[in-house]
Amino acid sequence: MKSQTSPPPNAVVLLSGGLDSATTLALARRDGFASYALTIRYGQRHAAEVDAAREIAHALGAAQHAIVDIDLRQFGGSALTDDAIAIPKDRALDEGGIPVTYVPARNTVFLSLALAWAEVLGASDVFIGVNALDYSGYPDCRPEYIAAFQRMADLATKAGVEGRQRLTIHTPLIGMSKREIIEQGLALGVAFGLTTSCYDPSPAGAACGRCDACRLRQRGFAEAGVRDPARYAADTVPDR
Repeated sequence: MKSQTSPPPNAVVLLSGGLDSATTLALARRDGFASYALTIRYGQRHAAEVDAAREIAHALGAAQHAIVDIDLRQFGGSALTDDAIAIPKDRALDEGGIPVTYVPARNTVFLSLALAWAEVLGASDVFIGVNALDYSGYPDCRPEYIAAFQRMADLATKAGVEGRQRLTIHTPLIGMSKREIIEQGLALGVAFGLTTSCYDPSPAGAACGRCDACRLRQRGFAEAGVRDPARYAADTVPDR
């Protein structure tokens, strides 16, 4: 008699194309979920990350990869969605305040889309790679924000109100340093050369090496003692 095994539970994993979200997808796979990767093309100037997300989803065996288009450039208000606002370069990483690369309500929009897809899939789990340590001061990366969205999600869906499904938002990286995230990803076989972090890449996709995202990435790889496989512009190649 053949043994019967239950199929793996479904999870929606927000996948930007950066190293944090790639590691999060690998963690969801490790934990036994059939991962449905969700990438949002929201009008970001660093749109190369969408292509990176496509490669990462394939490499890490996502059950499905959805790319959803919305246009936050209509609102602007961020250096990532408004060409009139310059990307900050060479900032001190411990500089206070919320930088102009913050996209208003971005994670609320992203998590709402993930919640919608999760309900359609019958999935009780959503993964997001937010981080409260090595991040740029964004308010929607904090544990308090995630806890508040979790409370809202418990009330927001038909399945939740009927008691058939209670969503759990997983933030496995929220208390990790960039070095720890990189070490975790390497242990799980993440090909970080597929990822992109730069807010202001060249037309050919080379990282600028000077924006907050590049500098946080560089510091993480340096602290991990591992070569950063990202492709940088010739005049900003970090020490390797």
